[in-house]
Amino acid sequence: MSGLCLCCPCSSAVGLRLCFDNGQILFTRCHKHISTGGQNITGMSALLKKHLLVRHFAAVKPSKTEQKDSKKENLKPKRERKTDLNRHKPFGLTAWEPVDDVYRIQYYPKKVHDIETAIDMLKKFQELDFTYPRQPVYIDLQLDMKLEKKKKVDPFVSIVHLPYHFTTTVNNVLVFTESPEEAAVAQKHGADIVGGTELIQKILDDEIQADFYVSVPDMVSKLVPLKNKLRKKFPKSKRGSVGYNIPEMIEIFKTGHEYLVERDCYILSKIGTVDMPREHIAANVATIIKDVCTHRPVSFGPFVERAIICSATSESLLFNVEPFLPQITEDNEEKNQMVNN
Repeated sequence: MSGLCLCCPCSSAVGLRLCFDNGQILFTRCHKHISTGGQNITGMSALLKKHLLVRHFAAVKPSKTEQKDSKKENLKPKRERKTDLNRHKPFGLTAWEPVDDVYRIQYYPKKVHDIETAIDMLKKFQELDFTYPRQPVYIDLQLDMKLEKKKKVDPFVSIVHLPYHFTTTVNNVLVFTESPEEAAVAQKHGADIVGGTELIQKILDDEIQADFYVSVPDMVSKLVPLKNKLRKKFPKSKRGSVGYNIPEMIEIFKTGHEYLVERDCYILSKIGTVDMPREHIAANVATIIKDVCTHRPVSFGPFVERAIICSATSESLLFNVEPFLPQITEDNEEKNQMVNN
């Protein structure tokens, strides 16, 4: 059977020769197509490809555990700041205290001063820099707004009476009331503007402006169109600007000092001027911190985490806030238990 060639019309078109050699079939090119260069050989390759089985495999997805592990590997471990006072130097810094008078501030931990020392330093900075002596003094407080579980203290606005005033100007107060008797009482105690719903359109048109807006409870529902206009100045019972005691509200807002929580947990407020006596500035600081701590229960720990004092032209100084924080007493614990129950 060897050497047998089966060249039929279809096989000649393909250009192959079937040869039997010892019972095996061998595919070789026909001599006719070898001479012509075998131009039709691509037809057979296409036919063979059609009959071959092709298997498609899906991409293997990594399991959820592998994905989580890969994410954990990419995350860099957070660098914890160590506060071990027994170390020969603070973590990441040069030493606890500088040896010389001239040094790089970023290489040493910031000092925490007493409030009296910090105020004296601000006065000395003013003398050395020849700056304006009546420049304002600010305090910057960072608050811990956390409560139980995932609850937080809402940002608040408050007004207090400082024991020592540092401004000569008096705030303008507008009183909303429709009662002639209440209007007469408000004008008698120093209200700048008194009126009812007729003042709403004038306020919207910027014809009337005031520093504070006070209202009786019956008028609050009628002042809804002013919410977007007044915003934080809109009369609210929590703020103390809604009530029946008009003389007391006028007195508070006429000479009171307002502060508010900004950026979720920070309070930046003026507390005096550099030329004021040291005791007066410290008393104003104590008044504001005491009022701030009333907005969260004492049982949750210190409300003020960090306190900074500075003037308009000086550097910021950290001061110790612990002497101004309220202490946990038996009365406070009983009040907290009553609120929780």
